[in-house]
Amino acid sequence: MAKSPSVINGHEVAEWVQRFRMTKPHVHCITNSVAQHFTANVLLAAGATPSMTIAAEEVGDFVRMADALLINLGTMDAQRTVAVNSAIAVATDENKAWVLDPVFVQASPIRLQLAQLLLQYGPTLIRCNETEYSALFGTAADPIISREGTLIALTGKQDRIVAEAGTCTVMNGSALMDRVTAMGCALTALMVGFLSLKEDELAAATAAVSFFGLAGEYAERASNGPGTFVPHFLDALANLDGKAIAEGVRLS
Repeated sequence: MAKSPSVINGHEVAEWVQRFRMTKPHVHCITNSVAQHFTANVLLAAGATPSMTIAAEEVGDFVRMADALLINLGTMDAQRTVAVNSAIAVATDENKAWVLDPVFVQASPIRLQLAQLLLQYGPTLIRCNETEYSALFGTAADPIISREGTLIALTGKQDRIVAEAGTCTVMNGSALMDRVTAMGCALTALMVGFLSLKEDELAAATAAVSFFGLAGEYAERASNGPGTFVPHFLDALANLDGKAIAEGVRLS
């Protein structure tokens, strides 16, 4: 992994967002059934192209066509398990970024076993909360350590992205984001889209998280609650300009 600074600034985040919008990465998402619609809309609003198939006979072709792969374990079934294995094999063979979102691994021994198996294939990044981290690695989430080249994004009241080269903390976000389903799932999809740009991985992940959190802040100001939050959030992802991003992100 290329050496990264421990902190990037708001102007650099704005540059990452502009590059993302110009590149329009294609993210193939094997995600949970609850999150599919919202995740697709988040990627589209931010400037990316989503695809969602889990059909075993075609998922490999979609991953070959895509720039990056999301693996989300939120609603696992036999079809998704087969698709996950096929998709990761293609992404690994073609050296494409892929991320693991180990949703609720603390609740299901079968899901935890699958997630731990997938770790052996070296995801580019794992995004999880503290409880998921502890279940996955058998240790408390503080301190967080990167895992053999895999970035860890630990999200919560503050979001921390940890790489071998350093750590960034993002302080953007809105409390309303916790009251809308699939927010974390969509964030993971956005992160792998940024990682597909094949540059500084710590900076890419940090830029995605801070952009997402800042969009939440703008949406909260314009909304009356979680029901009106979602359309304002999608609008913010689409409309935030470089100046607003540069001045609004809060990093340490």
